[in-house]
Amino acid sequence: MSATGTLPESPASRDPFLARIVIGLPNWCLHLLLWALSRLIYGIKVIGSENIPRQGGGLLVANHMSFVDVVLISAAAKRPIRFLVFKDIYEHPLLRPFLALMQAIPISPDLRPRDKIRSLRIAGQAIRNGELVCVFAEGQISRTGQMLPFRRGVERIMKNVEAPIIPVNLHGVWGSIFSFERGRFVWKVPRNIHYPVTVSFGKALPAATPVTDVRRAVQDLGSQAFAADHHPRRTLDRAFVRSCRRYPLRFYGADARIPQMSFSNLLMKTIFVARRLRPVWKNQEMVGILLPPSIGGALTNYAATLCGLVPVNLNYTASNELISSSANQCNLKSVITSKAFLDKIQKIEVPCPLLLLEDLLAEPKTLEKIAALVFAWLLPFALLKRALGARHSTTDDLATVIFSSGSTGDPKGVMLTHHNIISNIRQMTQVFYLDGSDKLLGILPFFHSFGFTVCLWLSTVHGIGTVYHPNPLDAQVIGRLVRKYRVTFLIATPTFLQAYLRRCSPDDFSSLSVVLVGAEKMPDRLAQSFEQTFGIKPLEGYGCTECSPVVSVNIRDFRAPGFRQIGARRGTIGHPLPGVSVRIVDPDTMQGLQPNTPGMLMVKGPNVMQGYIGRPDKTAAAFDDGWYITGDIASVEEDGFLTITDRLSRFSKIGGEMVPHIKVEEELHELLNAAEAGMSAEAERLFVVSAVPDERRGERLVVLHTLSDERVAPVLARLGEVDIPALWKPRRDQFFHVEALPYLGTGKLDMRALKAKAAELAIPA
Repeated sequence: MSATGTLPESPASRDPFLARIVIGLPNWCLHLLLWALSRLIYGIKVIGSENIPRQGGGLLVANHMSFVDVVLISAAAKRPIRFLVFKDIYEHPLLRPFLALMQAIPISPDLRPRDKIRSLRIAGQAIRNGELVCVFAEGQISRTGQMLPFRRGVERIMKNVEAPIIPVNLHGVWGSIFSFERGRFVWKVPRNIHYPVTVSFGKALPAATPVTDVRRAVQDLGSQAFAADHHPRRTLDRAFVRSCRRYPLRFYGADARIPQMSFSNLLMKTIFVARRLRPVWKNQEMVGILLPPSIGGALTNYAATLCGLVPVNLNYTASNELISSSANQCNLKSVITSKAFLDKIQKIEVPCPLLLLEDLLAEPKTLEKIAALVFAWLLPFALLKRALGARHSTTDDLATVIFSSGSTGDPKGVMLTHHNIISNIRQMTQVFYLDGSDKLLGILPFFHSFGFTVCLWLSTVHGIGTVYHPNPLDAQVIGRLVRKYRVTFLIATPTFLQAYLRRCSPDDFSSLSVVLVGAEKMPDRLAQSFEQTFGIKPLEGYGCTECSPVVSVNIRDFRAPGFRQIGARRGTIGHPLPGVSVRIVDPDTMQGLQPNTPGMLMVKGPNVMQGYIGRPDKTAAAFDDGWYITGDIASVEEDGFLTITDRLSRFSKIGGEMVPHIKVEEELHELLNAAEAGMSAEAERLFVVSAVPDERRGERLVVLHTLSDERVAPVLARLGEVDIPALWKPRRDQFFHVEALPYLGTGKLDMRALKAKAAELAIPA
């Protein structure tokens, strides 16, 4: 001490530059320590680091996937960052010294509003002082694998602050031991020691950017990171062999002919089939398959992929004209089928030979069985491919061509790569955790994109059992299969659920934990009836063949004491899958629209197709600046839930106004339920709206129904009372009875047959 009793002046106090070094040194040392530790556990790939301001303040807004997100972002950034941290974590005795050294800002939803605002003001002031602040705008670590809604605190922090907002996305963190995957933090075996993650920093956004736009920017970064996560050896055939060898004794599948098959038997039988069929497929790149969902159909697809060929599953429910069109577009030289299957379906005509599995696989020899055993368990993957005469597949190679249903015109062949399909499987399994105890019900045909991706490949990529049945409307048999094999995951369409409601007992479906519904909009009355009968809520999703197919899904809510994360909302199609970006645009101008405004749904992600086979014009028309144009009208809510309004093709322009067919159908069903005092409450679709040309108004609505005259009369009588625009109300003389509504084998309405029937029955104006 000096004589005056004051401390002597330090060199740092005399030199402001030196003072900044002394004060900032601990933070930089901690930053270096976090960088080193994170790279011992994680392999961090950084994208867009140039978007971090070199000087001056800014707000980083990130998604929240694990307990180590702070460490990952700190290690990826070039500057020290102050984080808003949940107060309970900040107060943890082991973490507080480090968080205090990082000058973290504690905040909690349990604080009084005044204290919460104070924390946000401290963050805003730090940005004004030239510091970087990071906020996890979801407010919680995701327990569902989905990105949660962003909170308004972002806007409060940036109030009266002139600094950029930097969107940040953490990709690949879900699945690490510090994420909530598998329903717990930390206590799980790590998948990789050097776990790969991507930290993406987006371009700066203005300070006044709405939080919904910030969330969309973070979502877009996730889509780009997922697409860039592109390992050349990540292929379906490699994943197939790896799973079979990893889970040899685990249940793979069953069907009407084979009551049980293990993964070890699956691999050996696939190799046997591949060796038998390889000479038949000589000099072919694409091979036709005409088989139902069954173990035989699965083996043939796996064998083709293992041989380095492209399986093309033909739609056996379509007309011969459409089947021939599909075969010609792919230049198929042969089609594999079976005599047992041909005996059950209508006569099929294709422009190439039909080869029967019964003949091709007859009388297996002992040496062939021994060879299959040796190939399955002794040959490395590279040698196995060489022994089958196949070249090595890469992730960008074509995996299949799936043809559209042709419900609105000629079928288009959608080219899907290994990367497309494996990406969609990874996206789905991030939000639906499945393990070896789960079993899928494989009722969707392999010519259906959902059937190909989920019922065929998801099971083998993740070592999950599948129970196959060729007829999805055979409700009583399906009920027995679900009960016998304790199926946990049911994928269906609204049409199929209607059949199960009528013919299955609640006990049949007692083992189900997930019922996922797609292909068409699920009526609310159907969802309620199914939940009341079976005690499980169907989760509606949305997809299209061009997206491999899943785009968005509702998932199960996460609930814990005092804690809830919403995964599903009735009437919506849920949130986009991780890695999928969506936009809602005006169909005429292609300009972005605000939340809750219906418009054209656009999709971008690693699951979006390569294009249409032999149709570069159609491919070009399907994209706008890299975004796939779905043709569906949708709206997105502020918290990210999507709602499909209708297909653009299911609108009519009447008197200059766009009239949605689905909305009119919903009103007609509501009128029927009201007229019958709820006694009808039938889940099945009874009314379908179409349109025919009209000289005066452009188009007019036509309604096809399956009701008796007695039941439709009160609907017609009360139609004028419905609170919808007059143009939306079909004329009484435009209602026509039909014995059955036209459906495709996939469970979708056959729109082409519907329009033809409407044109046939319509009464001229």
